[in-house]
Amino acid sequence: MQYTKEELDALLNGSKPLQLAGYDLSKADLNEADLSKADLSGANLSGAFLDQARLRYANLSKANLEDASLRKANLHGATLLEADLSDADLRGADLSGAKLNHANLSFTNLTDANLAGADLHGAKYNRHTHLPTDFELETAGLIMVK
Repeated sequence: MQYTKEELDALLNGSKPLQLAGYDLSKADLNEADLSKADLSGANLSGAFLDQARLRYANLSKANLEDASLRKANLHGATLLEADLSDADLRGADLSGAKLNHANLSFTNLTDANLAGADLHGAKYNRHTHLPTDFELETAGLIMVK
């Protein structure tokens, strides 16, 4: 289901923290939205526009973020357990302290992302995944897939 701008505005202006678990927000324009501490577990955010969005401490476990744009998004402390971030654009995003265990990072662009203190144990990546230049792959616990 695609939401109109008015429907999205009503959702975003609801009582905080937002309870959006399982919502279909695919292709939604959520640029610069404040989704801090929101429950987006299992939500479909494929193809969504979340550039510069605030997702601090949000629960995105098992969320579908395939092909989403999250450039310069603030995901500090967010929970992304088993999230699908394949082909997502996270250039310049703040993922410090985020939990990305068993997330799918295949084809993901993490250039210039802040991964300080992020838990990536068990996350999957491939040769097309772009990681920050200072990232220490050997100690991160990522799993290479084809």
